[in-house]
Amino acid sequence: MQPKLNMDVRKSARSQCRIDSRIRHLNQSTDGRVLNISRTGIAFEIYGKLHAASGSTVLIENDAIGLIEGTVRWCRNGRLGVQIKQNSNTLAQMSAYFRNFHKEVRPVLAR
Repeated sequence: MQPKLNMDVRKSARSQCRIDSRIRHLNQSTDGRVLNISRTGIAFEIYGKLHAASGSTVLIENDAIGLIEGTVRWCRNGRLGVQIKQNSNTLAQMSAYFRNFHKEVRPVLAR
């Protein structure tokens, strides 16, 4: 059996975006931006300090999507991977975002 090397095995396709947002965990909050988004997850870049480990529940708030609840899946170098909580409210918000607001953004500079 061949190993699955260099293959992207995401459940849903990611779309690049730049949405200024605020993220909250317990009594902490900081500004940041959504880097990419799918119907099931968000990659988030934080500008300040946020002590949220994998498994922590966070709230992400912005004008384009609204208030989204999710669980931190990974955190590295000032970035978080958040799995969106799947309920009827967030599914409706994500569908409305992709239908009405989303515009694909291509990165200008490589990190």
